[in-house]
Amino acid sequence: MKYKILGEIAIALMRARWKQTFVAAIGVSFSIAMFIALLGFMTGLNTLLDGIMLNRTPHIRIYNDINPSAVQPLQRIAEYKDSYLFLHSIQSNANRGEIYNAGPILETLHKDPRVKGTASKIIAAAIYQSGNISMTGLINGIEALEESKYFSFVDYIRTGNPEDLDIVSNSLFLGSGLASRLGVEVGENIQVTTASGDQLPLKVIGIIHTGISDLDKTQGYASLKTVQKLLGKSNLYITDIQIKLWNMNLAPELAKAYAQLFETNAEDIQTANAQFETGSFVRSLISYAVGITLLIVAGFGIYNILNMMIYEKMDTIAILKATGFSGKDVKQIFIGIALTIGIVGGILGLISGYLISLLIDQIPFETAALPTVKTYPIDYNPIFYIIGISFAIITTYLAGYFPSRKASKIDPVIIIRGK
Repeated sequence: MKYKILGEIAIALMRARWKQTFVAAIGVSFSIAMFIALLGFMTGLNTLLDGIMLNRTPHIRIYNDINPSAVQPLQRIAEYKDSYLFLHSIQSNANRGEIYNAGPILETLHKDPRVKGTASKIIAAAIYQSGNISMTGLINGIEALEESKYFSFVDYIRTGNPEDLDIVSNSLFLGSGLASRLGVEVGENIQVTTASGDQLPLKVIGIIHTGISDLDKTQGYASLKTVQKLLGKSNLYITDIQIKLWNMNLAPELAKAYAQLFETNAEDIQTANAQFETGSFVRSLISYAVGITLLIVAGFGIYNILNMMIYEKMDTIAILKATGFSGKDVKQIFIGIALTIGIVGGILGLISGYLISLLIDQIPFETAALPTVKTYPIDYNPIFYIIGISFAIITTYLAGYFPSRKASKIDPVIIIRGK
């Protein structure tokens, strides 16, 4: 019964000052709507930018680097065991760039529950020639289906079908920049020459555009069998194993373990893209900072409105206390007003934020650097809505608590005597 009366009093006070109440609610709604729209847009943009770089990057890359032998022949001679040896201009040994025992390594990785999938790869230097035009670059032997499944290869294809790499013999996809510089189109043949002088005519069956200029101007993609044939290697020849994990955060730990277990080199995605991840984190931090600032500003607005309401309703507060209402009751009335503004404004803000996000999501956004993107990216992560409504309730509660505490300490005798 008591809380019902307190609620009716709170509603009466809000209706008496409905313009100020409306402005406070609109302030909360606007802040939450902008918080959700801004965070959704910035997070979607970060995801898009991250995807350009990270979708094509394995969580762990296993490869066999070519380095000088750790133990030189001179160091193996017994009579020099206790001597200081000064060796200069040490050259790399004749180690192959391929991964030894690639089959057992792949079998072990497939049995690891932490591994989502793998894709074998061959990377080799090549010279692309069309007519009198020659361009240096790299040719990548890939498993087209696995590349598309785990590393979004198909998302960057401008023309062609990746499955055709395994169907059409002696075929390849060219980076858009490389195709443009060579002056070739789909269906034409080009001559590909390796560093060792091996040559093979390949047919261009597709164009790929990653949006990264350095890659698009130098990269070509063919099937594993085609590149093995080009290099004159067996069907066991592989230079890279790309690993996709269920949890990317495990990459640094697993990379060290795999390097020791397989006696190869292993590079994790965090090491390979440290600067890029730092930039992404900073952008996200700025987005959250701006959004939360909007909510805090709205909280100060509610505090000022309730503070002014208390000063204007001094006589009403005095009458309430004179008729038997305690300071605690007065505090509950004004906190109730603040929470009502926060909840109503918060709900309207969630709806408005969602509608603004939908509107942004429909705005056309087409650029040659991002061929798969047609509209502005938006992230509809529910956590943004939870943070928005939670922060709205917390800030409005605090905005109502301090003025209500002041109101609860008002001496009704002084107010009535002054009147």
